[in-house]
Amino acid sequence: MLIDIPAAPPLPALLLRRWAPVHATALARLERDDALRRWTSFPALADAADAGRWIEEQRRGWETGERYAFAVLEPDGRLVGHVVLKVPSPGGGTAEVGYWTAAHARGRGVAPRAVEALTEWAFQDVAGLTRLELLHRVGNEASCRVAVKCGYGLAGTLAPAPPAYPDEGHVHVWGYGRIAST
Repeated sequence: MLIDIPAAPPLPALLLRRWAPVHATALARLERDDALRRWTSFPALADAADAGRWIEEQRRGWETGERYAFAVLEPDGRLVGHVVLKVPSPGGGTAEVGYWTAAHARGRGVAPRAVEALTEWAFQDVAGLTRLELLHRVGNEASCRVAVKCGYGLAGTLAPAPPAYPDEGHVHVWGYGRIAST
């Protein structure tokens, strides 16, 4: 699966590609990113072998239709992020969008552009979708800005659910509040 995001000077083009073994080494290097581990469910990766196993899980997600994960790359192949569409019940109408950006690429418009491209792809290519949600921890203000910038309006707050979700969360829904504002 290929999604190309054209350059929008001064922003470079981005490529969304299915995760592949060639990405394992770059993925494993991101383990040292404290912000990534704090705000996301980034997997614990000790080395490229662990990253390879995680990449294999992403491949299985495509096969089952439950998880469509993309590596976000610059045109030279450098890994700058990840976007994923999680479909808990294929054909159920609702899916969740998730993403993260590598530290070296933050503040360069990678996340909003990747989320917008994934959103468009999801509604065009995943049968039966009627609702997309984007969840993040309340304190993650950068994720809140990305959600709103991409058209995901704040729809509510989730209570903490330790240990997996120790903090309150925001639920953003694509298009939520758009009708009222037009």
